[in-house]
Amino acid sequence: MENEFFKDIEEALAWAEGTHCAITVCDLEGKVIFMNERSRATFDKEGRTMLGQNLMPCHSAKSQEKIRHMIETDTVNCYTIDKQGVKKMIYQTPWRRDGKVCGMVEISMVIPAEMPHYVRG
Repeated sequence: MENEFFKDIEEALAWAEGTHCAITVCDLEGKVIFMNERSRATFDKEGRTMLGQNLMPCHSAKSQEKIRHMIETDTVNCYTIDKQGVKKMIYQTPWRRDGKVCGMVEISMVIPAEMPHYVRG
C-alpha cells in the first residue's frame, strides 16, 4: 500500500517537476515523500539526500514545534529569507487526502529583492 501511495503522490505532483520553485512534501511524521527537481538540487548542493529521510533533525527545536503545530492545527506558515544574497519566500502548508491532514508541503521560491505590491479592489 505504501508504494502505491508514493506512486500516487509522484503522479499527482508530476507538474511540480518543471516549476521554478523547490517543492518538498512530507508525511505526518516528517518523512520526506516527494521532492521536485529544484528541491533535490538544493539539498544535493549541500551533500544531502532527503527523500525518504525525516526532516525533523534538520530543524531546530523551535522549528520542529512549529511544524508539529501546523500539522496539528491545519495552519500555514509563510516568511522570507535571505540566503547567500538570494531572497526567497517560503510557504509551508498542511496537505490533505480525503479531507484529512497527511503532512506538510513546503514551497520555496526565489523572489526579487524589491517587488511590486498591488492592492486590488
